Amino acid sequence: MLTAVLLLILLPPMVAQDLCKDSTDGFKVRLSIKTALGDNAYDWNKSEMFLFQSTLAFAMRRHTEQDTYNIANILVCNNTPRVSFVFVVTSPDDPTKLIPKEQVEEAVRKSKHRINSAFMLSDMTLEFVGIPPTLVAPITYDTPPWLIVFGVVIGAVAVGILALLMSTVSKRRRAKDKDAGFAEEDDGRVKENGSALSSLGGKDGVYNQAFSNDDRFTQL
Repeated sequence: MLTAVLLLILLPPMVAQDLCKDSTDGFKVRLSIKTALGDNAYDWNKSEMFLFQSTLAFAMRRHTEQDTYNIANILVCNNTPRVSFVFVVTSPDDPTKLIPKEQVEEAVRKSKHRINSAFMLSDMTLEFVGIPPTLVAPITYDTPPWLIVFGVVIGAVAVGILALLMSTVSKRRRAKDKDAGFAEEDDGRVKENGSALSSLGGKDGVYNQAFSNDDRFTQL
C-alpha cells in the first residue's frame, strides 16, 4: 500500500521530466540578469522560476482565452547555473499531451513584453531560443512626418522669396531716390546759371576799344 502511494506521488514528476527532456516541442530560455541589471541583479531561485511559470500560464490563457492553464502545465527541465532551462506546456485536459510548439510560440510572442516586464529584462536579456524578438509597434502620428517636413520646406522657400522681393523693391526705391536727388541738383545748377545770365543780360556791356573795327588802324 505504501509503495503504491509513493508511486502515485513520484510518478507525475518523473513523467513530466520525461515529457520535457524528450520533447521536440520545448523552448530553451536564457536569462542574462547580471548583464541587464548590473549591481542590482537578483538571484535566480525557485521563487523566480515560479514567477516564470506563472507568466507562461498567463500567456497561454491570454492566447487561448481559456482560464484552465496554471503553473502545473508549465514543465521545466535542463536547468543550468547560468540561468538557462527548457520548458514545455502540457494540455489542461490531458497532462501527458503537449501543446504544439507553434501555439506556444504564438502565445509567447503575444505576451513577450509582459514577460520581459515581470523580470525587468528585454528581448536581448530574456531570450526564447527559436522565437524571434518581438518588434516594437510603429509610432503613429496625427500628422504624417513627410507633411511636416514639406510644410517647413515650403515655409522656408516662401520666406526666401518674400525677402528677395523686399530686397529688390528696396534697391529700386533707393535707386529712384538717388536719381531724383541728382535731377534736383542739376535743376538747381541750371537755375543758378540762368539767373546769373539773366543778371548779366540786364546790364549794358562795357565797350572795349581794343576790339573795335577802326579803319584808321587797318588802312595802309
